[in-house]
Amino acid sequence: MGKFYLGIEFGSTRIKAVLIDEHFSPAASGAYDWENKLEGGYWTYSLDKVIKGLQGAYAAMTEDFRAKNGTLPEISAMGISAMMHGYLAFDKQDRLLVPFRTWRNTTTEQAADRLTKLFGFNIPQRWSVAHLYQAMLNNEPHVPEIAHITTLAGYVHFLLTGERAVGTGEAAGMLDENGNYDGAMLDKFAELTKQAGLPWDIRDILPEIKTAGTSGAFLTESGAALLDPTGNLRADVPLCPPEGDAGTGMVATNSVLPRTGNISAGTSIFSMLVLEKPLIGIYPEIDIVATPDGKPVAMVHCNNCCSELDAWVKLFAEFSALSGNKTDIGEIYEKLYTNALNGEPDCGGVTAYNLLSGEPVAGVPDGRPMYFRTPDGHFSLANFMRAELYSAFAALRMGMDILTEKENVPADKFTGHGGLFKVRGVAQQFLADAIKADVSVMKTAGEGGAWGIALLASYMLNKAEGESLGDYLDQKVFA
Repeated sequence: MGKFYLGIEFGSTRIKAVLIDEHFSPAASGAYDWENKLEGGYWTYSLDKVIKGLQGAYAAMTEDFRAKNGTLPEISAMGISAMMHGYLAFDKQDRLLVPFRTWRNTTTEQAADRLTKLFGFNIPQRWSVAHLYQAMLNNEPHVPEIAHITTLAGYVHFLLTGERAVGTGEAAGMLDENGNYDGAMLDKFAELTKQAGLPWDIRDILPEIKTAGTSGAFLTESGAALLDPTGNLRADVPLCPPEGDAGTGMVATNSVLPRTGNISAGTSIFSMLVLEKPLIGIYPEIDIVATPDGKPVAMVHCNNCCSELDAWVKLFAEFSALSGNKTDIGEIYEKLYTNALNGEPDCGGVTAYNLLSGEPVAGVPDGRPMYFRTPDGHFSLANFMRAELYSAFAALRMGMDILTEKENVPADKFTGHGGLFKVRGVAQQFLADAIKADVSVMKTAGEGGAWGIALLASYMLNKAEGESLGDYLDQKVFA
């Protein structure tokens, strides 16, 4: 049946498993829905749900493949991706010290500001190192017990392989510089831990960094049993380095070469633009991260995008059911979004704030979703949904203006992907309006990062000697 490559990505609202064939086309997929919870002042997911979702998405994928082919797939290579950054801290016995703190938390402003000044380099609030330092500043009792910190992708990769590693894009939140930890920054952070009297050095608690194409990690017997409790999955399947959703989004949109960019739109929204040269200024709205093969990238990451839109669509779905005309939720999205194209350019005086959580790019510390309208405006369904859609891109526009107007960063193309683009041509048009640039959307937009990490698994196994990730994508995947 040929070779198959599995990608599993832990998104904010869905864990998705995508199996691709040797021609890079999706052969089967499965998903597991989940939601973060606000507990003790932090957005979090339980690790029990991580495992349950991992197994659920994989089982759904195998059932999809079996229904189409009457048999189970033989996986040649696989990879794990997840929402970037956040904070998972473990002791020497690999016990979780505090509940997982996700990228969505805006509780590390003090730490992020101090580290940015100390390093002369922007440290966003969601980065793992900001969470770590904020825990130090708060004198949290778990800090002296830390033996390892990692991200969600790194944690699942460890469960499956026993290897403590992250990809270069994922490591950006841990002071990575083009595939290696920044020695000067680590020295400065080590001085902070010394002053705090902590028993560990930051170098000892960070995972190894691995660039795209690096091999050496394999599915263990326990990892295979964890992923597939039925016992049908063999051990020794090679795994590529785990990556964050930003890195897999770049791969899924063929945006790893300089002057190429992509925009991922789901629970959060972020743009990635591969740089030709370093930025001149330091901006709290712009993160400097990396492609999976280590090229510098300017990233504008916004905490809010689809959550408020989804809430309104569910409200209309609830009314549809209440009226006795229950309609498929996908059809409701299609009707509401498409109708928004009929709205007025200024949304008829309707203004929406889709901030379900805090938004650092806009300087908003806490979530307060709301909308306003002028008394003499035109309050229609089309104008209302148009305002909500534009609001999903407003914070992104703030960061993009810095890149285009202050730094004059060139971009040859932007490619959109993620759930927001499933309704053809609507969000794509509003995004193009917002960032004042052409935006293309690929047929695989809905597959997103799970497809991207599957491509990275295939690259690891099949790349030619000296073949770069950019060449592999250009000449083989997207040719």
